[in-house]
Amino acid sequence: MIGDRLRTLRQHRSLTLRQVADETGLSAALLSQIENGRTDPSVTTLRKLAKVFDAELASLFHEPDAPPVHVSRPGQRFRMVAPAGLVTYERVTPGRGDLEVLHADLAPGDTSAEVPWSHPSTECVYVLAGEIRVEVGDQVQQVRAHEAVTFDSRQPHRYVNDSDDVASILVMVTPPTP
Repeated sequence: MIGDRLRTLRQHRSLTLRQVADETGLSAALLSQIENGRTDPSVTTLRKLAKVFDAELASLFHEPDAPPVHVSRPGQRFRMVAPAGLVTYERVTPGRGDLEVLHADLAPGDTSAEVPWSHPSTECVYVLAGEIRVEVGDQVQQVRAHEAVTFDSRQPHRYVNDSDDVASILVMVTPPTP
């Protein structure tokens, strides 16, 4: 999956793991574990790799052999792992390049990004349980369970759980740009 795609990109550019490690500041051991599917990469790691490979971040998730009917099951989903305090996402949809649906549970104090960021997409966040603060540009919205917010994600944005309870969200992005 993502490890195979990263290995292909690296080999296509005739780069060694050590060369990629030097360019990204990541360890060659971590890169090897990602390529071999032994660990899930963080979003930050994927952004560094996309830059080295001169690729769009979304292209790293493209699955050319995605089935026309895709069933997403817990425990079988690709996970984008984040450092403590940042959100870990599970991808619900296959990587066809048309729509990305991600699920995440935000513990109290968790945030989707250290600072608001932007990307060329439309985004919708649906709160399944709990509540989150959604910052988009200069607007701040409290979004509670069973509510959603949709916005042009070219505006800097992020989600924050300021509450004392876990918040569960679905994030829909089109076109995909994690």
